[in-house]
Amino acid sequence: MSEQKKGILFAMGAYFMWGIVPLFWKQIDHVGSMEILVGRVIWSFVFTALFILIIRQYKETIADIKILWKNKKNFILLFIAAVVVSINWGIFIWAVNNEHLLQASLGYYINPLISVLFGLIFFKEKISKATTVAVLIAAFGVGYQAFLGGTIPWVSLALALSFAFYGVIKKKIPLDATRGLAIETLFILPIAIISYVYLMQTTEIAFMHVDWKTNLFLIGSGIVTAIPLIFFAKGAQKIPLYLMGFIQFLSPTISLLLGIFLYKEPFTTTEFVTFLCIWLAVFIFSAAKVQEARKQHVAYAKSV
Repeated sequence: MSEQKKGILFAMGAYFMWGIVPLFWKQIDHVGSMEILVGRVIWSFVFTALFILIIRQYKETIADIKILWKNKKNFILLFIAAVVVSINWGIFIWAVNNEHLLQASLGYYINPLISVLFGLIFFKEKISKATTVAVLIAAFGVGYQAFLGGTIPWVSLALALSFAFYGVIKKKIPLDATRGLAIETLFILPIAIISYVYLMQTTEIAFMHVDWKTNLFLIGSGIVTAIPLIFFAKGAQKIPLYLMGFIQFLSPTISLLLGIFLYKEPFTTTEFVTFLCIWLAVFIFSAAKVQEARKQHVAYAKSV
């Protein structure tokens, strides 16, 4: 099997798992979103740290931490990244367990377009005419739901903006995905532990107080977080970004179908028009990226 085929399988595996992860969170919808979030942070650190030990990259991880400590700006930026991605996780968990899966799906459709805008703002990257049109169509779709539908899709916008901002920070601090996750969760671990202690003192927590199934799912949240990220990292190393861009829409599509057909969330004319605009924007955006990639390939072939 070629390296590209392996990369495609890894990428599809990652986005497939991210797409069906609502099925996992629904199993513990009786647990408070805050407890799920802090548990996810704690167990993500545990399993990612174990994985690093298994693949014997603990020396590299310690070296990464030392380099970050010497560069205080990057240290602070990575801490902010850890906070931002934790917020993103929390919003997604809350959305899934409070019947807002369609909005979550919409957020991850919008995310690549927001990322393009952030690339323009933070990195002065050029934006093509087709991408500009795609962004405007997506903005119209969101505006339609906000003004004519009467509801601002704040869950969608919060998910898209937080993950795009997380991507900006990660681009500024290139780190191996697995080691990066371990360090990020290490940074946020003290806050998670303090939050868990606070929850124990003020509310009835579910862990070790409901049943073995709940305990297993809460512990498993770390695995659910770590495995897709590892698959994503392996896939990104083996296939072009434009191909990864296509595959990434697998995740929100699966979530959308789950929301409509399994969980029977309302899909009115307003939602249909909004999603239609987003799908059109995604098609234009993806087609433009493929065209750009083909031109680069031809130019490279001529230069060789």
